[in-house]
Amino acid sequence: MKPYIIQKISNFCLVIVAITFFAGCDGVDTSRGQKFTDSPGEGTIHISVDESFKPVIDSQIQVYESQHPKAHILAEYKSEAECFKDLDKDSTRMIIVTRGLTEKEDAYYTNKYVLKPKFGKLAYDAIALVLNNKTKDSLFTVDDIKLMMEGKSPYKYKVVLDGLNATSTVRYALDSILRGSPISKNVQAAKTSEGVIDYVASDAQSVGLVGISWLGDKDDADQLTFSKKVKIAAMMAPKYPDHPYVYPYMGNIALDKYPMIRPLWYILKENGSGLGSGFMGFLTSPSKGQLIFKRAYLLPARLSYEIRKMSVEEE
Repeated sequence: MKPYIIQKISNFCLVIVAITFFAGCDGVDTSRGQKFTDSPGEGTIHISVDESFKPVIDSQIQVYESQHPKAHILAEYKSEAECFKDLDKDSTRMIIVTRGLTEKEDAYYTNKYVLKPKFGKLAYDAIALVLNNKTKDSLFTVDDIKLMMEGKSPYKYKVVLDGLNATSTVRYALDSILRGSPISKNVQAAKTSEGVIDYVASDAQSVGLVGISWLGDKDDADQLTFSKKVKIAAMMAPKYPDHPYVYPYMGNIALDKYPMIRPLWYILKENGSGLGSGFMGFLTSPSKGQLIFKRAYLLPARLSYEIRKMSVEEE
């Protein structure tokens, strides 16, 4: 073969390699050979979200899409277990749940997708005990809830959860309230957090467990409606005998006064800078997504706080 022909072939191969390389730097997931066409401000992705956090994540998506009109984040709200099943699908870019990945799960997804998933805390949520407006009792302890769930309590209330398995609230109740004790027939199941609120609102002999984001945002018309349907119980704060009963407000979460707290995590499956990374950056931004969590009565995980002692003098 003539030298100038060899040179042309070599130059052609270099061009092909260069095109492939730069394509991989601009929207191609080179780990799987799959191309995605989205960017932080444009495109469409699917995410799965723990249903307990629907109100606040709806707000996050609404603000993000208003700032990026060409971006579309399609969220499906479901149980935490179903969210993790979705993470195993190519079509789901991100999930938002109440725990991160275990070492085993991290290794599994890293091996399957040839990329290391990104995950981190977004905020801290309080699980509120909601009561019927006619209920006279208003002060409870975690042990009170435990005994009610075991069917051993002097209180005659039914405990209502957003399902009897697979949800993050149920997992919290089993792990952190019952702590291995069997669940009794005294526990009732609603299909959603909104269903828990409706159940308690219609039955004075019931109490329910829901995330505070369903009731905390006073600027949300739906939540104002929910907060009129039910009332929130004060829970005993074992570590603070000078303030024995507290409500699930952000300050009590920050000071670890409120006894039923859980974290909120994102888990992102994305190589390169796509819409998932853009939304993650928004959720973790102190000047953007973190303020939306704050407005919803969750404690933002990425903001710093200063605790000051204050005294009030009466004239």
